[in-house]
Amino acid sequence: MMDLEEFDEGAREATAGDPAVQWDAACEVLGRLVSKDAYQRWFRSSRLVGVEDSRAVVAVPNEIHQVWIETNYLPELASAVAETIDGVREVKLVVEDGVVLDADPSRGPARPAAPREAAVVAPVAAESFEKRLKAAGLNPQFTFDSFVVGANSQFAHAASEAVAKRKGPGYNPLFIHGGPGLGKTHLMQAIGHEYLRKQPGSKVVYLTCEKFTNEFIDAVRKGDLEKFRKRYRSADVMLLDDVQFLAGKDRSQEEFFHTFNTLLDGRCQVVLTSDRPASEIKSLEPRLISRFECGLTVELQPPVFETRLAILGKKRDEWKVRVDEGIMRFLAERIRSNVRRLEGALMRVATFASLAGEHVTEERVEHLLRDLLREEAGKQVTIDTIQRAVADHFDVRLADMTSRRRPASIAFPRQIAMYLSRTLTKGSLMEIGEAFGGRDHGTVIHACKKIGSQMESDASVRDAIGVIEAGLRR
Repeated sequence: MMDLEEFDEGAREATAGDPAVQWDAACEVLGRLVSKDAYQRWFRSSRLVGVEDSRAVVAVPNEIHQVWIETNYLPELASAVAETIDGVREVKLVVEDGVVLDADPSRGPARPAAPREAAVVAPVAAESFEKRLKAAGLNPQFTFDSFVVGANSQFAHAASEAVAKRKGPGYNPLFIHGGPGLGKTHLMQAIGHEYLRKQPGSKVVYLTCEKFTNEFIDAVRKGDLEKFRKRYRSADVMLLDDVQFLAGKDRSQEEFFHTFNTLLDGRCQVVLTSDRPASEIKSLEPRLISRFECGLTVELQPPVFETRLAILGKKRDEWKVRVDEGIMRFLAERIRSNVRRLEGALMRVATFASLAGEHVTEERVEHLLRDLLREEAGKQVTIDTIQRAVADHFDVRLADMTSRRRPASIAFPRQIAMYLSRTLTKGSLMEIGEAFGGRDHGTVIHACKKIGSQMESDASVRDAIGVIEAGLRR
């Protein structure tokens, strides 16, 4: 990564204009190229460092911003900068360290942060990395390198890497949610790996919420609460899997609430996973929900076809098994719900091919995986299930999905249902229109465009669709 201080020294001299003024001009253009929400979320806390050799360097506050802008908005940013600053042909994003960026641009340019003391790492006895992993309860396979990043997991992966590199206090706690088998545990443990690798003296603790609860009950029974508390409240990094297991367990919630506060007060990193957002965990105390939501919340969604195929390819290479590309594509197309099931299917096929010593056909795979494929087919999202889920969410009648009534309280949910039908099913425009009371394909196109546009500019629409989609996939 570029040395920002070295660039500042030479680039500002080479820049003809004031970077702050140039950045303001670029932002005016950028505001017309991206939605208001996107600008506020991803560009408001950035700044132009300067221009050198036809390259503009833009500083962003953390790696999440860097990854997200490079992936989604780099053409728009480059266009805005090139339009307002003469001679710029390239834009480079750097993560700014040691600078406090004001959230309000009217306050003027960014100001240097107070110097930070260098971290002191205590020497540790020569101990194998594997033993430290085992002591922390970590799986040696769950690293960032072995995680296949796709559109479904890009933000969660960037957030996890930022936490592992200690890029900001705002990521504490990090709350990762998503359905089973999507990689929550993998990302969580990858963070623990990085801490142990870079800071060997760190005390990293990984455990499931069920284990935490069982050990707490056992400690109460044996009168060893102080020992229990000392073990978990002295951690440098606490990784707690499946926090939804706390639901309805009042005494365990009380104990974890105080453990959680002790860790945060001591500036210890906490990472939590759940199969649903904190606000949707029933019988969870409001104060715990509030604590879980005070940091950064990210979601893992089911992988798209290309990502599923990449995961299979990585596993095939890792396991050193032989499976034809056609069979790989067949598995990626038919098994969509989660990564764990996808890997299990590949292992079953590869094992059969190895033991039977024969060429594996799609017909043979269908027979081998008939139980998995039957479950996958049963979990497929249909237009009917979408209509029911949307009607329940917005508290309208199912009949309103197909009626000719057009008040906003009905038309808006109906448009959302059309949008989800288009994105989550294989139904054609004509089939979707027919399912919504015989509407033509133009009506469906209009609904999809309208909801897609509102999702970019309105966070409440995005959140509502996210909740409905998560429910459909569970």
